[in-house]
Amino acid sequence: MNNIYKYLLIGGLAITAASCGNDWIDQYPSTEIPTEVSTLTDVRYTLNGIYSDMQDAYAYSGRLVYYGDATGDDMQACSKTKRTANYYLFNFTKDSAPSTHWRMLYSFIQNCNVILANVDNIQTSSKDKAEIDDYKGQALALRAMCLFDLTRIFGYPYTMDNGASLGACIVTSVSDKDAKPARSTVAQCYDQILKDMTLAVELLSPKFNKGHMNKYAAMTLLSRMYLYHGDNQKALDTAAAAIAGAEKEGWKLWTNAEYATAWANDASDAQKGEVLFEIVNLSTDSPGKESMGYLCSPNGYSDEAVTVSFYNMLLKDPKDVRLKLITVKKGWGYLNKYQPQQGENITDANIPLVRLSEAYLNAAEAAQKVGDNAAAVKYLDAIVRRANPEMTVEGEQLTLERVLTERRKELVGEGHRMFDALRNGMKVKRVNEKNSDLNKTKHLADKMEYGTEYYKVVLPIPTAECHANPNIKQNPGWGE
Repeated sequence: MNNIYKYLLIGGLAITAASCGNDWIDQYPSTEIPTEVSTLTDVRYTLNGIYSDMQDAYAYSGRLVYYGDATGDDMQACSKTKRTANYYLFNFTKDSAPSTHWRMLYSFIQNCNVILANVDNIQTSSKDKAEIDDYKGQALALRAMCLFDLTRIFGYPYTMDNGASLGACIVTSVSDKDAKPARSTVAQCYDQILKDMTLAVELLSPKFNKGHMNKYAAMTLLSRMYLYHGDNQKALDTAAAAIAGAEKEGWKLWTNAEYATAWANDASDAQKGEVLFEIVNLSTDSPGKESMGYLCSPNGYSDEAVTVSFYNMLLKDPKDVRLKLITVKKGWGYLNKYQPQQGENITDANIPLVRLSEAYLNAAEAAQKVGDNAAAVKYLDAIVRRANPEMTVEGEQLTLERVLTERRKELVGEGHRMFDALRNGMKVKRVNEKNSDLNKTKHLADKMEYGTEYYKVVLPIPTAECHANPNIKQNPGWGE
């Protein structure tokens, strides 16, 4: 059986086993699970099943987030035997490399395709059109996000060769057991990603919808995708529109006073905060100890910590509020972004995937790249002043390095670092520095500097998939 089909089938079946513990989604008892998507209730339930499956610690509560940081230079595994260590050390072969990224992302795509294949055929009244549009927009946005993650994990940056190298398999219909899709180029993948997300933005509701994709989360993701694709003016325009729209609807940047503890806030329509899209975890529906909260906590697995070089970079401004998110214990600096919501455990911490802060940083980066320094200063200054109200970039001619440094400080631990370096034609540079607070922290890796020339910055296609599908070509360097 073709493994993509198998993974998709597994994902489809996973919906029927989705936990009923989340009160943030309306799920139905197992006796009422629909066997086909033919009503609005079926669509709603299938979407909720996707969000529930995304909670998995091997998906967006864990691996799909820490991959981009463990492979970078601002965070590191705390030992060679820790869970993040294989990523940090690039310690895998084509046979031992993780297959969960491929398997789980395609399972989410399959379930989105189930919705998209049927949603336009559902008989509804005109008053249901907005609801149908929003559901369709969510499915398109999630499909785009998953293909985007597949493309950046298994393919080289678009900006390296204008997308000529191989990316992922584009799957836009419900696959059957005979499907054996070939990999498309990175350029072709981005064509599909941008098509899906652009349409999603048009369809999605701008309203707060806890734990679900909304218009401004999709717009912020679209601005990120444009940056990866090198469409800098589009990235600027989209990020600026996302900021204006989200703030009009009541989202706002956390203040300096709020910042250190706001990560634990249980967002609501009345108090939205700045998280536009998050994975919502509860004690009754927890991803467990493999989740970001437990992995990063000194009271958990103590698995991943900031590097000394990153800590020293933050310390250049001792009043930077982001220093309050680093818990120093026994010579290590643990990042405290994944805080449990009130009454919950560290294993149940929500996982912010899209924040308004990123929209500001996307806008600043894109503006710098198109030569609009005034806009770059405007958007970057909001983040700089929030970190320390005494600081500003007003009057500066911003360089790309200055903008990306602020991006590192703000988005550390949220899965961006290696990707940001590679898409900008830069190298990841791991350096050993000293700091008396982090006196136990030292790089454990042999590979200390690398860019797109290092084949392991792109994961191999799972061996089982290559064996099952003769149309799949392996990534360079990994062997056939």
